[in-house]
Amino acid sequence: MLRRMFGAVACSAAAYFAVAMGTTGAAHADFGHPVPGQATLQSPATPIMEQIVSLYNVVNITIIAITIFVLLLMLYVMYRFSEKNNPTPSRNAHHTLLEVAWTIVPILILVGLAIPSFRLLYDQYSFPKPDLTIKATANAWFWEHEYLLDKQEGMKNVTITSNSVGDEDLLKAKLGDDAFGEKYGSLEGIARHKALYADSHSLWAESLAPRKLAVDQAIAVPVGKVVHLLVTSNDVIHSWTIPSFGSKMQAVPGRTAATWFQPTKIGTYYGQCSVLCGKLHSAMPISVHVVEQAVYDKWMAALQAKDKKGAAQILKDEEAARTPAAKPVAQLAN
Repeated sequence: MLRRMFGAVACSAAAYFAVAMGTTGAAHADFGHPVPGQATLQSPATPIMEQIVSLYNVVNITIIAITIFVLLLMLYVMYRFSEKNNPTPSRNAHHTLLEVAWTIVPILILVGLAIPSFRLLYDQYSFPKPDLTIKATANAWFWEHEYLLDKQEGMKNVTITSNSVGDEDLLKAKLGDDAFGEKYGSLEGIARHKALYADSHSLWAESLAPRKLAVDQAIAVPVGKVVHLLVTSNDVIHSWTIPSFGSKMQAVPGRTAATWFQPTKIGTYYGQCSVLCGKLHSAMPISVHVVEQAVYDKWMAALQAKDKKGAAQILKDEEAARTPAAKPVAQLAN
């Protein structure tokens, strides 16, 4: 209980400090991805997530206050009306004012919580006019993001396929396929897993991407723009989730659902499929780069020219430029 309370306070304080100092989310370890020992929600990067965090804090404080009040009341009753301190108990069975109070006060508390809750629910389903529309299609086990662009301006739709990057991928990129095979080809099972994890640790420390959440091809959106996201699936039920955006939408085969977000902070934000979809459920991370409009235009131009490697390098260079002192995040998931 105390962990939740202080975690909620810490989350609000971190967000306020970031705004006051004029820093972006990516410069802080708790922005965009989970961190070890985290006890609260990820720091918000959209107006909707800011409302979610605010409601979360209010509900937690209310729960804690009620729990403390009831605990103190129980301790007082146990002491005051024990057989030793109250040998002759009263025969009163009712107290009208008290019964009215313990009926009315909980109703007022619930109404007080319902008002911001209904406001949040309304805002989540009130879609502003989009600046950009993306269709996210879930597959077993990777994501495809198709940018539905304005063809009148000569733009063609582009599709980004995002696959999970693991320890093996980093080591192969570093050593080469042949050297990797010679070193790890004879290992199997848990022994192979431990060796890959131990040897890739330094590589993850050099990387700006968190382990278990990294992808080979990230997507990008301009900061401050309204993004409509259409979500569907090609096989089983998945879920497109970015905690810092407050976005979570089921991807159901044969159905297209919709959600929206408006990122207000430049940074790289991570999520993953949050529905148990199969044996490689954990291999469906999502990476969204929120960048300046000029960087987005340059990235999109590379995609229009069918230069996906160049587009990926643009995002890597942008991330490296704004996070020169980024702390290693290799231990996010073991």
